[in-house]
Amino acid sequence: MTVTTSEKRRSFPKIELTDAEAGALEFPSSKSRQFSYFKPAKLRATVYEDVTVDVQPDPERHLTQGWIYGFGNGPGGYPQEWTAARSSNWHAFRDPNEEWEQTIYRNNSAVVRQTSLSLQNAKRARAYEGFNSAWLKFLAHNVGAWMHAENGLALHVFTAIQRSAPTNMINNAVSVTAAHKLRFAQDLALFNLDLSEEVNDFDGQAHKEIWQSAPEWQPTREVVERLTAVEDWCELLFATNVVFEQLVGCLFRSELVMQIAARNGDYITPTIVGTGEHDYDRDLTYTRELLRLLTRDEKFGDSNKALFGNWLAIWTPRCLDAAHALQPLWSQPADKGLTFASSLGAAEGKFTSLLESIELEIPKELKK
Repeated sequence: MTVTTSEKRRSFPKIELTDAEAGALEFPSSKSRQFSYFKPAKLRATVYEDVTVDVQPDPERHLTQGWIYGFGNGPGGYPQEWTAARSSNWHAFRDPNEEWEQTIYRNNSAVVRQTSLSLQNAKRARAYEGFNSAWLKFLAHNVGAWMHAENGLALHVFTAIQRSAPTNMINNAVSVTAAHKLRFAQDLALFNLDLSEEVNDFDGQAHKEIWQSAPEWQPTREVVERLTAVEDWCELLFATNVVFEQLVGCLFRSELVMQIAARNGDYITPTIVGTGEHDYDRDLTYTRELLRLLTRDEKFGDSNKALFGNWLAIWTPRCLDAAHALQPLWSQPADKGLTFASSLGAAEGKFTSLLESIELEIPKELKK
């Protein structure tokens, strides 16, 4: 028996090649190997600009239908409302250091190599035997305690800023700061471990108790912990890189440790702490550039200056209190060679110069 089934015919839309697709069109830059959808800072775009500008999306520029994703109960993407500071064009910022992936690895690998060689040479030359007991205690207590400040700022301040800023150029620069501080904290930890292994009576565990309980360190710890609770990413950057680092960080690292280490027979600590100072110098360069962009904004410049003045009124007294609390540290080394007043005066002078370069008024606490 034969069963016949009716044939089913399917129809498909006919493909028409009109040659009108975007890929078939000729644009002024069709044959160019450079991106041209942004205005470079100079005549020609740099590699840094090619790999960072507009990598982070923005509805005001290219997302014509708005954010392509959003949070469950909040805004989408990288809203500008995450800071009280305002800019006519956040994308105008360019990092003077031109930080991108290659520079992060290249610069940090060079620092790691330098630090590793310094520690190896110190052990080979038995350099730690020349450190006096008072200086070894200073390293165990205070340089070890500073490790906690750097680690806290890296993980809970700059990492948070990196997610919140509205452009990839800002976030790139801030993420490098997080990497700098995390690496510097680890360098201090490795130094502490080397001293623990090479020096019999070195207390490599003392730094934790000092950071948590020593009276001279509690105001510094309080400022660091207060910073981790700030939600405004621009305030975080301003309060940390401008106020805290100038009045507390540089005061301790540059105006104390770097000045008196050699007097106590120590040439290793300045090498390690010096890398942290070099990192901060790079980080301050982009911070100054960004804040100048905001204070010189034609539309929002005045309101930004007033906002920064309010932030100064909050954070300057706190950081000065932390600085004054550290005064006992200046009397702990065997060979001192400088006073707390001179060190604080130098730190305040640099802080004043920085504020003037950003075109901000000097806080009343520094005019006394």
